[in-house]
Amino acid sequence: MSTKTPPPSSNNSTTADGIEEPPMLKERKSLRWQWLEPLILLTPAGIWLILLLVLPTLVIFELSLVPNIRPGDVVNPSGLDNYFRVFNDSINLKVMGRSLFFAGGSTIICLLLGFPVAYWIAQIVPKAWRNLLLLGFILPLWTSSLLRSYAWITILRPTGVLNSVLTFLGLPALELLNRSPAVLIGMAYSFLPYMVLVLYASLEKLDRRLLEASADLGANPVQTFWKVTVPQSIPGIAAGSLLVFISGLGDFVNPELLGGASSMTAARLIYNQFLGATQNWGFGSALSMVLITAVSLAIALWIKYGDTSVEP
Repeated sequence: MSTKTPPPSSNNSTTADGIEEPPMLKERKSLRWQWLEPLILLTPAGIWLILLLVLPTLVIFELSLVPNIRPGDVVNPSGLDNYFRVFNDSINLKVMGRSLFFAGGSTIICLLLGFPVAYWIAQIVPKAWRNLLLLGFILPLWTSSLLRSYAWITILRPTGVLNSVLTFLGLPALELLNRSPAVLIGMAYSFLPYMVLVLYASLEKLDRRLLEASADLGANPVQTFWKVTVPQSIPGIAAGSLLVFISGLGDFVNPELLGGASSMTAARLIYNQFLGATQNWGFGSALSMVLITAVSLAIALWIKYGDTSVEP
């Protein structure tokens, strides 16, 4: 009477010779695949980022170490002359400060205007109308930023639409064009859709049970807003503010067209170093690296503290 060998369990893996693999070997293969699978999935995006982000940044950093030698100059052997010039020249510091002012000011304006609008769309408007209203905010982004800036020139110039309306109403005309307020208006208009979209995505997930609980416990609408609504939307506020701030820090069109010569920003200063009469690529690269470092630091702080600053 022949005895039959029981078939191997489906949970046990065997080699080609029918020998069961040791558990340690199976564990190694599983661990190897856990590392290999993400690498395979990330390879296309990784190559794209390396070619279009990492390598250009390294080229800019290399150029920033090339000094613009003039007769009688003492060259710093560390190659940091361009960076010393950025922080030692009061004019450059003033330009950088103006860039931070425009970026920060437009961020605050977009937050103050965008939060009520995003809350209204996310919590008050019926769902059937929300997508249509969001499309209305996205529509200006379909046109060129250059055209939008020229439209604001038409509105804000001394004989423009705004002053015509003010004159008709018997009010004094305003001198806004080629001044800082015009730059802030143009930047806020350009970046407001980004703020609204990001805040909407955050406010749409608002837990209304907490709002009802706050009302049941005797809190008035103002207290509920500051103690329940705002803390739950902190990640959206941080993400929207960061997006607008970064966009405003590198904006070139609005300060150039709406601010005039008195509104020189870092973007215009960098442009002058590369394509202007100065032709100092080393100094322009150093300015670029300063901006890249500032933006990278802001992103790093948001990644570390943005999502965990307040527990919902």
